[in-house]
Amino acid sequence: MLTPRATRAAGAEAELGQRNGHAGHDLDDGTVGHGFKSGEAGRRVEVMRATPYVTAMTTLSALEAHLTTLGRVLLGYSGGVDSALLAVAARRVLGPERFLAVIGRSASYPEAQYANALDLARRFDLPLLELATEELDDLAYRANPVNRCYFCKRELWSRLGEVATQRGFDTVIDGTNADDLTEHRPGLEAAVERSIRSPLAELGWTKAMVRGAARELGLPTWDAPASPCLSSRITYGLEVTPARLRQVESAEAFLRGLGITGDLRVRHRGDHASIEVTPAMRDPVRTRWAEIVARLATIGFERVELDPRGYRRGGLLGDLPVLGA
Repeated sequence: MLTPRATRAAGAEAELGQRNGHAGHDLDDGTVGHGFKSGEAGRRVEVMRATPYVTAMTTLSALEAHLTTLGRVLLGYSGGVDSALLAVAARRVLGPERFLAVIGRSASYPEAQYANALDLARRFDLPLLELATEELDDLAYRANPVNRCYFCKRELWSRLGEVATQRGFDTVIDGTNADDLTEHRPGLEAAVERSIRSPLAELGWTKAMVRGAARELGLPTWDAPASPCLSSRITYGLEVTPARLRQVESAEAFLRGLGITGDLRVRHRGDHASIEVTPAMRDPVRTRWAEIVARLATIGFERVELDPRGYRRGGLLGDLPVLGA
């Protein structure tokens, strides 16, 4: 018999299912932009974007109750605050026999985030599996179109789906939150195709709510800046290669070593790099500018610029031509 909390969570799930046509399976890592949707998955993405939440359930107890309705759960775990919160909550309520966190490793996964993910797994005794993903073998991914993330997520969810089937897990989940659903997230369609669940988005959790709950649980990364895959730093249309990924990672690691904190991106633009930082970090960057230019030259960037617009989520999207203009 379900507890009252679990009953409420199950009721919310059913309402979401009526809304989206498939009990919560349509929610993943955000919106798909620039027209890269196709077929039934694309139509389900549009339905999910257009419809408001039925009921927001944004307490830890509601989240944990919701997780208990999903059977044996396998999580796509990156170590970011969203998947970290889900990992700790799922470990608490499901236990190590009914939960598994899985890291997909490739050259696009930042080493610093990998280290954080392992550290958190040790601290909270998370059952953990690592597997290699091969998105860089996919020519469509390497070509770096605007919907590059679709091909990455297709590879990731395919591999995690195989693990779930082999090990008897009922549900594969990700860390998408409600705020992500308003952004350019081409990977959403791949998740829809694979029936990936997004408990945080399903319950209406925003990023601020996730950070608050992570702080309550004592997660050391509760206030860490977002750290998406390294490929997101390479300008669209420029081929994603292991060498370029290493350049970006080395440049950002150097800047972190100089004390640059908060949101930071080194955008790879072929022969040159553009650096995006928060307003508070602009003066520290300028103070060390000659040193930065010299170091990035050794990494392979002939020219370096400090973007006057500062850090922007999805900053490379602003470089694209406006359709119909």
